[in-house]
Amino acid sequence: MVVLYHQNNRVTKISTPTNEIISGDTYKSIASGMMTFAQQFPKSKIVWCHEKLQGAINFEGINTLFHHDKLMLSFTFDENGYLGKKIGFVEESPFINVNKKVSYPTWLMSSDVGVIHASVLNLVEGKIKLDAHFDYYLNSVAKVCMFLGLLCYSEPQLLLKNIGCATSKKANVYELFRFVKQHYKNRWTVLLLLNLLVFEKRFPLLPFIYAQFFKSRKQTDLSLDSIAVQSTLRKVEHKTIDVVIPTIGRKKYLYDVLQDLSKQTHLPVHVIIVEQNPNPESSSELDFLTSQAWPFNIKHTFTHQAGACHARNLALRQVESEWVFLADDDIGFDTLFFSNTLCKIEQFGIEVITTSCLQLNESQRYTITNQSGIFGSGNSLVKTSCLTTIRFDTALEFGYGEDIDFGLQLRNQGFDILYLPEIRIVHLKAPMGGFRIKVKQVWDDEIIPPKPSPTVMYVFLKYYTREQLLCYKLVSFLKLIKKVSVFNYIDFLKFFNKKWDSSLYWANRIKEKNENKY
Repeated sequence: MVVLYHQNNRVTKISTPTNEIISGDTYKSIASGMMTFAQQFPKSKIVWCHEKLQGAINFEGINTLFHHDKLMLSFTFDENGYLGKKIGFVEESPFINVNKKVSYPTWLMSSDVGVIHASVLNLVEGKIKLDAHFDYYLNSVAKVCMFLGLLCYSEPQLLLKNIGCATSKKANVYELFRFVKQHYKNRWTVLLLLNLLVFEKRFPLLPFIYAQFFKSRKQTDLSLDSIAVQSTLRKVEHKTIDVVIPTIGRKKYLYDVLQDLSKQTHLPVHVIIVEQNPNPESSSELDFLTSQAWPFNIKHTFTHQAGACHARNLALRQVESEWVFLADDDIGFDTLFFSNTLCKIEQFGIEVITTSCLQLNESQRYTITNQSGIFGSGNSLVKTSCLTTIRFDTALEFGYGEDIDFGLQLRNQGFDILYLPEIRIVHLKAPMGGFRIKVKQVWDDEIIPPKPSPTVMYVFLKYYTREQLLCYKLVSFLKLIKKVSVFNYIDFLKFFNKKWDSSLYWANRIKEKNENKY
């Protein structure tokens, strides 16, 4: 590997794969030095490290952590990082509020310490400017390339010990606006300005104008497909799979799912079905579970307690295999579904995957394997060992947000979620079963209805930053006010804030109730 040591935004020395130590005085910037050595050693890992941290870098661990070439890792103990918390005013994704204790998916990179493969740098040469400020360049590369399939992480194991943060310079407001202009749609610079005005009583007009002179760095002709991926990690050993299916009133659709499972070239070991019917006098309608022979063991639980979160948690307690497929009762997939999925898991060395899940005749928008901001509770395969302390939050039962919450639990335990667009599931979108009921929430009788849904607000309060929450509030307001007469703006604003406050109140009630359970 090539190691570039730096200080004060300049390369101080370079260690080459032959252990030759070279002075770094000749390079205009750290980024240009990285690019020079990426060209000289196109098959090497390129490591950067601040001079103050050279005694703490985990060189032995890098080879294990960097388990294939399409990775970018970095770490800083600084909680806010180079761009700071204000970047949350323009991004609602789960990649902003980074958990520093675990390997966490994020494009927020740091110049303190990190590693990338030379092949990635060589592909972005000429596409992404070699900025004089190294932190800006690193964040730019990660932000552009993460969407293109570069897997980016905050990785605490890059350092052997905590000896503090090496970097002190933060992006100023000019650099923040410039970054937003170059990496987001144009309207987000306007929204950043509005967020700062509304929530921080600041009006940085000059930085806003300054940013408009910079071109977008979004690349339409950049591809990382030429970089082969084959992880050195061994995530699949036994290849055993259990399937979890909650069902309620969809007998015919469930039967079709079981038929698809029975035709798999790689059969599951157990299919765990939790059938719900809230009618206390009812019994199971799934006679085909016992009247027909199946090439796997079926574990069937019948319960009068309705709710997908409760049902999935019941099923997860019964999982025995190495992997668990979280499925819905109205999906379809081909015979190679499990075989192909396990191959991809082995290729990328990942522990959680979410597949494409589209309705019939729905076109697929995203075609690149990348780190997903979503998690699908009906189309995901998870290594069972990841779920030791993770369950569906029953506080979200009959509401919204349980998928988001489950995915964020996984990420905060150090398990990334990879989206595989080429592994496809058809979502048949079955009509609601005959005995499904609409559950009345405690806030349904409120004179002023909470908006957004208190369950969505509850998830935001659990996982997102203050800036992300406020951004969501402003965007929601702007979407709704377009439908309001200009003469009613004041009344609408008052009513909007009352609904928001009501949502906050009920979200905190949900939080308190959930905490009291434990």
